[in-house]
This record gives sequence, structure tokens and C-alpha cells, in this order.
Amino acid sequence: MIHVEKQPEPHGFDEKVRQKGLRYLSEHADPELTLELPPYWRDCLDDLYASYNGICAYLSVYINRVTGAVSTDHFIAKSKVPDLAYEWSNFRLACLGENARKNNFDDVLDPFEVKDGWFHLQLSSGHIFPDPSLNPELKTKIGNTIARLALDSYACREMRARHYAYYCDGHVDDCFLKKESPFVYAEALRQHLL
Repeated sequence: MIHVEKQPEPHGFDEKVRQKGLRYLSEHADPELTLELPPYWRDCLDDLYASYNGICAYLSVYINRVTGAVSTDHFIAKSKVPDLAYEWSNFRLACLGENARKNNFDDVLDPFEVKDGWFHLQLSSGHIFPDPSLNPELKTKIGNTIARLALDSYACREMRARHYAYYCDGHVDDCFLKKESPFVYAEALRQHLL
């Protein structure tokens, strides 16, 4: 996981998403009705994908729209704060699996607030872990994020190790690695392996 730079709200978002959502919320003040919020955020999924270059905020890999499902993660769960359900600043681009894992839990670090280097990577195995030099409280938060999102699962390890192996074997160059697997690229750069 690496820092994600917050992108500006796209043109037309207010009309396409926010105003519709706020209208719904004002007309349905009953908290039970907010559990079934209309998914107007889907109307900006193309904008979200383009704004974040197709990179999953949690896995830090490119989501190929032909084979992968993209989704809008509400960083602050819409079930907890419905007023943020239609706010661009609360959206994170996520692959469907990571969005489902995060769900409405609040023990995941915000990619907008993560600092590069907090998450370390053993490139040959794909193993992810907190920077050992960080304070214990932050290391715990990073560990909780890794656990909640299954970032150190076998599948995630294999994917990251494979991406780095492709680079080492000359099948892809560093530009491709940076676009497709920015976390692997950042860690290879930090470790002076690029």
C-alpha cells in the first residue's frame, strides 16, 4: 500500500451524484431507509477510474476493467455516515475484492493519509509488512490494515512477486512496472533495485 494523492472532484459530479444523493437523503430522513441508498456514486465510476489511473487504492495495482471489477469504496462507510455517501472526497477506487474486505470496518488506514515507505515489501516473495522503524502504534495500525484487507494473502504475495520477477527477467520495463504495479515499483526503487 502506498500513498494515494487525492484527486479533484470531476466536472459534473455535483449534478450527477451529490445533488441526487442529498435530495434522496433529505426526502428519506428515516435511518432505516438510508440502509438502501441509491447507488448514484456508480454514475461517476468512470471518472473515479480515470482520476486514479485505474489503480486500486488498497492493492496498489492496475485494475484491468476487462478482467477485474472496479468499485467505489466509501472510506467512511455509508452505513455509518450516510451524509458522506455522495461525497467525492470519501471515494476510493478499489477492486471489488478489497472493497468487500474493507466493508464498513474502520480499522483500515486511509490511502490518502498513508506515507510512502510505511508498508515494506520483500520483493522476491511478495511478503508485505510494516516498516520496522515505525512506532509501535503505527505498526499496529499497518498490521491491522494488512490483516483486514488480506494484503499478505498467498494470492497477493504471488501477484507482487510475479510482477517483480517479470521486471527482473526483462519481460517488462520499469515504466510498465510503475503503471501496472506501483507498490512493487516504489519498493524496488526504495531498495535501490531499479
